[in-house]
Amino acid sequence: MERHPAIYILTNRRGGTLYIGVTSNLLARVWQHRHDRVEGFTRRYRLHRLVYFESFSCMYDAISREKQIKAWRRSWKIELIEKRNPEWRDLWHEIIR
Repeated sequence: MERHPAIYILTNRRGGTLYIGVTSNLLARVWQHRHDRVEGFTRRYRLHRLVYFESFSCMYDAISREKQIKAWRRSWKIELIEKRNPEWRDLWHEIIR
């Protein structure tokens, strides 16, 4: 199986609760979140909307970026999302193409 490391941000609505994750398979991982296959935080808060993602060439870089963003203030995370996705559209359809 070919790996494509990525970080992603899920939410339940514009300006809502944010979840930042890292994965080696973005499509599969977001599908798991959307279908409540992942126990815990994302299921509890119904975080199914993919509003941001970045791809990396190696998992080390993806994990480093995830840690960096998780340490940010909430306002910085929102600014990051809105630079690329000002309407907070669900980007699911962009990754399934």
